[in-house]
Amino acid sequence: MSRFLACWLKNWLRGRAQRVVVNGSTSGWRPVTSCVPQSSILGPVLFNELNAPLASLPMIPNWEVLLTLEGQEALQRDLDRLEHWAIINGMKFNKNKCRILHLGWSNTRHKYKLGEEWLESSPAARDVGLNTSQQCALAAKRANRILGCTQHSIASRSKEGIIPLYSALVRPHLEYCVQFWAPQFKNYVKALECIQRRATKLVEGLEDMSCEEWLMILDLSSVEKRGLGGDLIALYSFLRSDRTHGNDSKLRQGRFRLDIRKHFFTEGVVKHWNRLPREVVDAPSLSVFKRHLENALNNIL
Repeated sequence: MSRFLACWLKNWLRGRAQRVVVNGSTSGWRPVTSCVPQSSILGPVLFNELNAPLASLPMIPNWEVLLTLEGQEALQRDLDRLEHWAIINGMKFNKNKCRILHLGWSNTRHKYKLGEEWLESSPAARDVGLNTSQQCALAAKRANRILGCTQHSIASRSKEGIIPLYSALVRPHLEYCVQFWAPQFKNYVKALECIQRRATKLVEGLEDMSCEEWLMILDLSSVEKRGLGGDLIALYSFLRSDRTHGNDSKLRQGRFRLDIRKHFFTEGVVKHWNRLPREVVDAPSLSVFKRHLENALNNIL
């Protein structure tokens, strides 16, 4: 983080106070010495900045490795590294929210621990604490609420006034951690697209235009396209890590008896990755990859 940005954030957070109201009785004001304003997008942004070093920790590359004793021991070492990082940075994992999901009939159900506590097993997979339909509904509800507040707070209906507010305040709620709860069905995607459509309708002159026309005029991408782009960027970063350097650019897609496995991030993104041109997947840096990816996505979606 740059020195200028750090000073800007410090000035914005300085001098804040809070009080508590219980049954009509109000406490006195007390200075806020930590955290950020609740529901602000700054919270997740700063949290990601703090957790950036976690991306450098080596992790188990695929599920098949976990079926071996060596893979299980390696995963336990990774958990130990996470705990060590948390201690150094003054953080503490909520062990009650950490669960192990065992997959496969031949799984040995190996036990793991985080710190000194053994982790419990979970009988089902849940994304960010909710299933996909619940998460999409919750994201849409939050984004709709903020969009409504924005609509009633500004008088301008120009592109220059609406789009920056939508991009900064509303769209992050539609995309935050989307790789974990990615919408799997068209009705989920449509529910999120409706939020963006509602935001763009606030701009004067676009009420009767088609979806493709207002996206082009406003220089926006569809929610589905941005989600796929984020998936491919995450996959590129993983494949270009030291542990996978030198692998072939084409990935093999697995075969599963259950449809639910087909929608996992590690499977759903493979077919799109294999359709990318060679010059995109072989980009020498992430910035170059992002620049070429924009054009490639136009031919995929």
